[in-house]
This record gives sequence, structure tokens and C-alpha cells, in this order.
Amino acid sequence: MPPTTAPATAPALAPDAAGSALASASRGPDRHPVVSWARARVLAHGAAGPLPARTVPLRDAAGLTLADGLPTLRPLPGFDTAAMDGYAVSGTGPWRVRAAVRAGAPWAGVLGPAECVEISTGAEVPAGARAVLPLESARTTDDGRVSGPVPPPGRHIRHTGEDAPAGRRLAPAGTRIGPALLGLAASCGHDTLSVRPRPRVGVLVTGDELDHAGVPGPGRVRDALGPLLPALVAELGGETAEVEYVPDRPTGRLSGAVRALRGADVVVVTGSTSVGATDQLRRLLADAGARMVVDTVACRPGHPMLLAELAPDRWVVGLPGNPYAALVAARTLLGPLIAGLSGRALDPLPHVPVHGRARPAAGLTRMVPVSWDGARARIADGHRAAFLQGAAMGDALAAIPPDWTDGDPAPLVLTAG
Repeated sequence: MPPTTAPATAPALAPDAAGSALASASRGPDRHPVVSWARARVLAHGAAGPLPARTVPLRDAAGLTLADGLPTLRPLPGFDTAAMDGYAVSGTGPWRVRAAVRAGAPWAGVLGPAECVEISTGAEVPAGARAVLPLESARTTDDGRVSGPVPPPGRHIRHTGEDAPAGRRLAPAGTRIGPALLGLAASCGHDTLSVRPRPRVGVLVTGDELDHAGVPGPGRVRDALGPLLPALVAELGGETAEVEYVPDRPTGRLSGAVRALRGADVVVVTGSTSVGATDQLRRLLADAGARMVVDTVACRPGHPMLLAELAPDRWVVGLPGNPYAALVAARTLLGPLIAGLSGRALDPLPHVPVHGRARPAAGLTRMVPVSWDGARARIADGHRAAFLQGAAMGDALAAIPPDWTDGDPAPLVLTAG
């Protein structure tokens, strides 16, 4: 992992004259100011409050987010426990064996001086025991007693509450629930958890030129975003409600498709974010009185991306149609938005040295795929706006600032592929 991280609220990168010219050329007179890539992440994360909490069984909680902290319901461990196979002894030896104690079958007696019980790892240590003598250190005398070096008091015993007292919070609200946390919750005695549900995401892929199977014909392209986005939504912590394809013509089809996705917390629209004749999204949002949160980002690729609040608790994320540009935009806006809806913090960005060839863009953040090379990252090949090879083979996206040179550190958005 990288050695350092940057705060989520990294300073915004103000576009210079060249970046401003690009932004002005891509937006009309009613458009909002272009924002830096770092600022866009912060705005997307802070746009929405967490979804209402619900209680689910442990088996259904994996991948969700804790709505409340995780407290212990009893001390951990809940009783004095043998940490090794051997003999729980009292006083000095040789010791007379009183019983054999196994995990899950406590012995109700009390050890007196020079007495012991044979004990298994995980079994409850009986009253009167001072320590556990490991089996490999013990010897049996001719009269059936046990001898060996006298262990110091408490040796090889896990004492009640040693890991955590009852009521201690072991994980805060906003923690994403993984396998270890599920095991921890169970060991604490929880059968259910209060969680934030996965935000439901509807995907609308626009374009008249898309084929959905096989090798595309002349003048056609194979749809990459229909397969890509549900997997990405799941990785980001959301749940895809449905994927629909919307033609560019006749005008107005997109508006109807957005209205039809009433069960989605977030509607993702691809390929209709620019200002061309067939790009309908911004016109649709303006006509609906939507509140723009992010309207164009000073980065390449993906700068026409947008985020808008269409109605209370209903969000629209606009992604470019080119696959790599759309991936960049989704990790910039959709990922932070899903984190905010889930009650999670904005992921910090590790800063590591980035090596390789990239052309920094004046006034813009350039997003390039990188792969780990020891403690540094190396820029992967194949990252044009419509080409996904670099992203498919890389481990992260590096946000290259305008003044970057080979070997300078840059923030990374870690990915799963």
C-alpha cells in the first residue's frame, strides 16, 4: 500500500486560461462554473444525506454500512479461557489431576493447592487456577500426578474482558461491513445489525450507434457501459435497479426513461452530457428545475460529467459516452455520491510517486490508469477516452496535476479492476 494519504478535501486546482477556455467552450450561458476534480468529489459526497437505516440479519449485512456503532453485548472473552492445551494448575507441583475440561463443557469444581485439571484450548479455566502449564512442558509422574515448571500467574490464560469490556464500541457508524466485521459482530452476540441499505441505481445508456452483442457493424460500436456499470455500481456499494437503452431520436425519449425509473435513488445517464444536437440531459434537467451540484469538471477525460438533484432524495449523474471517460466520471461523482448515501466517509486518496509518460493538461487534472510497481505507481498503456485496456489492467487511477513531472507524487483512486 502507498506510504501516505491526502485528506479528502484536497485543495481545488483552479483552471488556468487554457482550462477555462475548454470549460467555456463546452458550456452554454446558463451553465455553472467548472469545478476542480478534487472539489467535484467533495461536492458529490456532501450532496446527499444517508439513506434511512434498517435492521437486517447478519447474513444479509455483508457489503452494507453500519448505521450505528458496533458495541459489545458482553465482555470479550466472556470468561477466563485457556489459550493452550495443557493443565490449569493451582499452587506448585506436582499436581493431582481432578478432571478433564473441554471447550463448551465447564467444570464446576474449585482447584485447591497442588491440584490441576487437564484443559483444552478455548475451555473455561476453573476457579482456583493460577495459570496453564502447556502440554509439551508437562510430565506424568509414576503416581499419576503432573509435574513441570511452575508457570507465572496468568500465563496462557485469556482473562474475562481482556479484549473488550461490555459496552465498548468496536466499530463506528459508517464502517463498511466485511467478513471480519460480521465475525466480530457474531462474537459480540449480535444477531442483527442496523445498516444503511445499498443505494439503488438505475442506468440509462443513450445512443443510436450501439450494438449489444457480437462484433459491431460498419459505423456501429459495441456497448461497453451496459456491462461495465452494474459491476462498478456493486463495487462502489450500490445496487443496480435496471439497465435500459435509450435512443437519441426521437427527442424526448430520455425524459420519459428518467421518469420511469421511480424506484432508483440515483439515475445514471451515459452519453448525453455534452451540448451536441443529440445530447438531451442538460436540457431535460433545466426543464425539470433540477438543482445542479456539479456541472463540468476540470479534468481529462470526462470533463462534461455532471451531478444534479432532480427531486428530493433523487439524483442524476451524467457520464460521457466514451467508456474510459465514463469510468473516470463515475469514480469522480458516482462513487462519492454512493458513499454519502451510505453514510460512509469519502475515501482518502493515497499519494505516491507516479512514473511513466503522461501529458499534463494546463489547468486540468489528467486521469490516467496506473499499476503498482513496488511502493510507487507506473502509468499503464491504453488510456484514451474510448479505450479501457489501461483501466482494465491497472490498480488505480492517478489524478495528475497540471505541474506534474515524471516521478512526482499524485493522488490515487484505488480500484478493483
